[in-house]
Amino acid sequence: MRDLIDAALRDSDPDGPLRWHVISVLRQRGDLESFIEARRLCASEIVPERLLGVDIMGMLGPFVDRTLPVLRYLAASEDDAMVLYSVLIAFGHLGDPRSLPSVIDLAGHDDARVRYGAAYALQHVLGDPPDPAGLDALRMLADDSDADVAGWASLGVTLRSAR
Repeated sequence: MRDLIDAALRDSDPDGPLRWHVISVLRQRGDLESFIEARRLCASEIVPERLLGVDIMGMLGPFVDRTLPVLRYLAASEDDAMVLYSVLIAFGHLGDPRSLPSVIDLAGHDDARVRYGAAYALQHVLGDPPDPAGLDALRMLADDSDADVAGWASLGVTLRSAR
């Protein structure tokens, strides 16, 4: 496990192939050891370690009940925009409506990357039927000053309206 984590941390690109290969391996394992290591990384003082931990957690669906409290804590306490972005992407991957309050809170963040993550996550965590406050947040993001945020949120509004 330590060798895998060290290899992923050597890849300084958050979208790097080695890093995501390691995350994929841990997703396939989907075991308690992978979850525990991801949780340990999320508690790190070092941003790249927290970022890796969050990205791993977002891929460990079988541990969603254990993952959500960690991610919701980070959503409320984290200062780094890239970690917050990854938290939101993880919420979207997990698709659990229990994360909706955290996503709505971050939808108004100053950083466009965080709002983009919220636009992605919202369409996956709105629930069925969709939560009205979540839909309002998605519509708000569809009018965002950042074109990428607005585009992704508009797609989400369109997809949710088509259901």
